Amino acid sequence: MKQFLLPLSALLVVAGLNGSALAQQSAADYFENGIAKSKSGDFPGALQAFSMAITINPENSASYYNRGLAKANLKDHRGAILDYDRAIELNPKDALAYLSRGVSKSKQEDHRAALMDFSRAIELNPDDPQAYFNRGASRSRLDQYRGALQDFSKTIELEPTNANALYARGLTKQKLEDYASSLADFSKVIDMNPKRAQAFAGRAVSKIELGDFSGAVADLNKAIELNAQDADSYYYRGFAKSKLDDYKSAYADYDRAIALNGADFRAYYGRGFTRSKLGDQKGSIQDFNSAIELNNENMESGKVLYSGRLNRAALDNLRNAVQERNKINDLTAERSEAYFSRAVSKNKQGDAKGAIVDLNKTIELNPTYAEAHFTRGIIKSAQGDQKGAIMDLSSAVKLNPRYGEAYYVRGIIKHSLGDENGGCLDLSKAGEVGYTAAYKVISEYCN
Repeated sequence: MKQFLLPLSALLVVAGLNGSALAQQSAADYFENGIAKSKSGDFPGALQAFSMAITINPENSASYYNRGLAKANLKDHRGAILDYDRAIELNPKDALAYLSRGVSKSKQEDHRAALMDFSRAIELNPDDPQAYFNRGASRSRLDQYRGALQDFSKTIELEPTNANALYARGLTKQKLEDYASSLADFSKVIDMNPKRAQAFAGRAVSKIELGDFSGAVADLNKAIELNAQDADSYYYRGFAKSKLDDYKSAYADYDRAIALNGADFRAYYGRGFTRSKLGDQKGSIQDFNSAIELNNENMESGKVLYSGRLNRAALDNLRNAVQERNKINDLTAERSEAYFSRAVSKNKQGDAKGAIVDLNKTIELNPTYAEAHFTRGIIKSAQGDQKGAIMDLSSAVKLNPRYGEAYYVRGIIKHSLGDENGGCLDLSKAGEVGYTAAYKVISEYCN
């Protein structure tokens, strides 16, 4: 069965802003603008507004908290956690900050740390059903099913119409082999939402375990009617039909399950079994071979996880999409601007070596020329010198802490070298200072 998803808290906190009268008013304006943009779904705009509020008044916890929410909605959970950390440092009694930090930690698969945050949120606000639900989800991911059952039950006690908690409790009861009791939870979910395919599928699994194969087929018929792309539903219906000796129909279900999820060893085994029953011994042996040989890691999660670093082709594509920063400037006496612009032109003509020579001269004449460090880093990366590129990009962000493109390129290079955490934190910083292209990369490679 697929795991239930952890919901992302979308709460916004409006709090008073401290500071001088003039700064307070200006920071408050940015803060209210951030709230408005968050409510309208403009999370990049909200992030920039909260960043301005923080620049003016860096001691307001609500600004960090809401910027964290904006980052989380952009799937930048590493960056969100840093903001929640600061919000909690400034206001250790903020239950919502612990709750939201726990959600972002869950999204990063750090379920033990998330569980601690949810527990602290419950200590601070013991009547919040969402905190119990999220803690139950974390406990479930850690195979702590009895604790999860208690948390889901508490959620339902506080919020009897919480269909997600009823569904999650039904799944948890299955893990504890309490199939009879789980039926009632799934049935309540169906009563609340007759179009929730997962609830029919979940109830069917319990019926199978209880030997009610005809009832399971009826539920799975409905689940498939509502969601015809769920491989598990076809698998379980094939299994139930096999138990009812309906091998021809079961074969068709296993075949469909394999078409939707070719990595499910159970479906190959089931199809092989039905082929044998239908007289196709050669085909059954092929399916049994597949059932034995398949690597089924992470099959149950139903989630395709990105694993590994950015490859060279992806790095090149992402890096080359960055616009150059060659703008006309007044020519100073040492003429560093002329060397810089000539370097850009040489690089465009394919003379990377000559470009590096000119950039070296630019930096020699003007060591604080951030664009020269950035451009030299870009060229070094294209030439395969990723460590040298990181050194140049680090110089660029040291000289200009709001150089979003430099954080971005350094981030994708770090990721390509295997430093996923460092790379994703750089991408988060790039987005924070306004380079919003970073969020697409974060969404694809940092979750």
